[in-house]
Amino acid sequence: MLASATADAVPEAPAATRIVGLGASAGGLDALEQFLAHVPPASGLAYIVVQHLDPTHKAMLTELLQRITLMPVREAQDAMPVLADSVYVIAPNSELTVHRGVLHMAQSLQPRGRRLPIDVLFCSLARDQGERAIGVVLSGMGADGSLGLQAIKAVGGITLAQAPESAQFDSMPRQAITGGFVDIVATPDELANRILQVVRAPASPRAAARRLDAAVGAEDNVLATILGLLRDRSKHDLSMYKPSVLTRRIERRVAVHSLGSMSEYAAFLLQNPQELDLLFKEMLIGVTSFFRDPLVWQQLEDRILPDLLQRAGAGAHLRAWVVGCSTGEEAYSLAIVFREIVADLDPALAPTLQIFATDLSADAIALARRGIYAARVVDEISAQRRARFFVAQGEAYVVAKDVREMVLFAQQDLLLDPPFTKLDMLSCRNLMIYFNGPLQRRLMPLFHYSLRPGGILLLGGSETIGRAQGLFAPLDLKSRCYQRSDGASSIASMNLSMQRHFAARTQAQETNVTPPNTPAPNLQALADQLILQKLAPATVLVNDQGDIIYISGRTGKYLEPAAGRANWNIHVMARPGIRTQVTSAMRTALEEQHDVELSGLSVENDAQLLVDITVRPLNEPKGLAGTMMVVFRERALPLTTKTKRRKSDAAADLVLSDELLRAQAEVRALRQTTRASEEELQAANEELQSTNEELQSANEELTTSKEEAQSMNEELQTINAELHSKLDDLALAQSDMQNLLNSTDIATLFLDSALNVRRFTEKMTRIIHLREGDIGRPLSELASTLNYPALHVDAKETLRTLAFSEKQIASSDGLWFSVRIMPYRTLANVIQGVVITFVDITATKELESRLRKG
Repeated sequence: MLASATADAVPEAPAATRIVGLGASAGGLDALEQFLAHVPPASGLAYIVVQHLDPTHKAMLTELLQRITLMPVREAQDAMPVLADSVYVIAPNSELTVHRGVLHMAQSLQPRGRRLPIDVLFCSLARDQGERAIGVVLSGMGADGSLGLQAIKAVGGITLAQAPESAQFDSMPRQAITGGFVDIVATPDELANRILQVVRAPASPRAAARRLDAAVGAEDNVLATILGLLRDRSKHDLSMYKPSVLTRRIERRVAVHSLGSMSEYAAFLLQNPQELDLLFKEMLIGVTSFFRDPLVWQQLEDRILPDLLQRAGAGAHLRAWVVGCSTGEEAYSLAIVFREIVADLDPALAPTLQIFATDLSADAIALARRGIYAARVVDEISAQRRARFFVAQGEAYVVAKDVREMVLFAQQDLLLDPPFTKLDMLSCRNLMIYFNGPLQRRLMPLFHYSLRPGGILLLGGSETIGRAQGLFAPLDLKSRCYQRSDGASSIASMNLSMQRHFAARTQAQETNVTPPNTPAPNLQALADQLILQKLAPATVLVNDQGDIIYISGRTGKYLEPAAGRANWNIHVMARPGIRTQVTSAMRTALEEQHDVELSGLSVENDAQLLVDITVRPLNEPKGLAGTMMVVFRERALPLTTKTKRRKSDAAADLVLSDELLRAQAEVRALRQTTRASEEELQAANEELQSTNEELQSANEELTTSKEEAQSMNEELQTINAELHSKLDDLALAQSDMQNLLNSTDIATLFLDSALNVRRFTEKMTRIIHLREGDIGRPLSELASTLNYPALHVDAKETLRTLAFSEKQIASSDGLWFSVRIMPYRTLANVIQGVVITFVDITATKELESRLRKG
């Protein structure tokens, strides 16, 4: 049903700032930079960035993103308020949530490979922001973010994903898109603009209604028009749902398509009928989970279900109906709780439970029938329940067979289809909050009619029975559990319009069937049938395994049902006197493909009943190919005189004695062969079970290792991207420094602690003959034009004493230089060599000389 099993109505976040959650993993740095580069500094939104980071490595993401945007980028801290036009980045080894517009940070307790920080953030945004929440999934491996987007979509928020073809790693956005949780798909540089278009769209339905096209009319008429199109397309009427819920879901699609009003969207639907399918799915969005509202399930397990079982008595067959089951988690939760309650009872006396689970969404029902759930969904269940009621299958879990067999899923329209009846329990949680008042009042008598006397009704946390106090008595108001009252007739109180719905639906579906024109009996056909019944021998048709598929005539003398579970197999049903021979004849006939005749067999060692058996393999007609026909013909005993009979008694007894001995020997041989086969099969079965357990254990270890390796790979990808960006920065800084040194027009020489050349400026090559290959050469080996033989000694002295040295030195080509020798200090104030600068003071010297001469 509409938003079946969704969260209770979520109030808007009290904070005025609207928050955008950005989730990324491997390859996400580039996508984040493209996104933030296109966000205006005064967008009015706040942005929270969550990326898979190495918990042991200091992240540089904050510094790297700050280069891209004018908005302040901060590393998130606990209790930090979320401000507009700001970017907050998750810290390593932490989980980030939002409550009332304030960040809350907790250390991640999950091992590597199981951490889902994006889902954690998005789910908290859904709870805190409601329909104002915005979630964006960018490049990354795995499926983190999909469940979070589903939660945001369920409360009416906006969900976006990077186009997979533009992502360096497309697994995360592709998983979200495939799951149907994404409203907008675009490249990172387009996503920012699409968000702003949605946010800046008119928020008030009345404001939009004033701009509706005159041909369509007022807002109510537009809504009715859209619902009429949906009804014609899907055959389901949603007009009795709350208008506010319907309008909110429609406005989401209006914003997704960047349209100006609902009237434009109605025109868009007329031109694009396929959009109706997407809108109908939007109306049916449902989010649920196993054992949602744990206190309710604890109350069911401790008191309500045990009382119900006690009233039902031993061996009772109970029936339950889960209305709006969505993807089946609640129905399976009920089955698991019931299994746990009856686990300690005698299986012969334990009650049974049949659960009917229905929903309007065919997609949700299909997922529920499969019973396969992602590991992150099942991780919320206790380890004991997970081990007992689920089977690991790769990266997912499958509901155990005995639990799945308890639940019957079906697509059903609660408003039109007939209800299930004679129920002991009915669960309709968080569904009626989406219905208008009249429809809610109609459902209470319907639920009363469906339940048996004393049946249990379970509603959602924000739902009540309203004016139906005469139909239900509260058992536990906190858990919204009620019991059917027997003082009123639910049939009499059922709204007649609801009954008319059922009648119209039934009449529309039922059609009169014209009775077939049966021809008059044919005399020949009747005669042939009589002859076959009276004169044809008893015959059975079996397949290659001996299973009987057709019987003709009376075979009771030769076949009988075996004790125990019903088994229609000729090897089991053949009477002991002919069983071995029939089995052997069938094997021979099947292998050699010819008839096998058995003559004069005694049925159950009774000499008075002899039978001839023919086993015939069939190849034609084509429909019977591979089967065999076993024909039984009773042999009549020869009529002889008493004297002859007495004379032959001794010989007959001797023959029968020999046959008996042979038969007994054959039986012993067959038993030995069967026993040996059973032992071999038992041993093989034990080996297979042992191998299966070892493979299962190895598979679990490999799955864990794969998850850890994938998580580590994502973290390394993130670190690599950060380091690559940092290297680019360092290369740019080095280029800036080199250009700065060259632009000063000062010859500079950098020496290491061993006075070997480390770096020099271009101007230096005119004083000391240096090339790129001279890096690493000792200073003492370099030739220069300076008349400064003590240069090496002064540099060593400066390195020893750390004292500044400055001298005026002439060169052989008539130039003068001021030579300064200084120690080379790192940022950590560590001496790692010397720096020598050569400043040309030739002009100063010439001026000084002229002044002296003058």
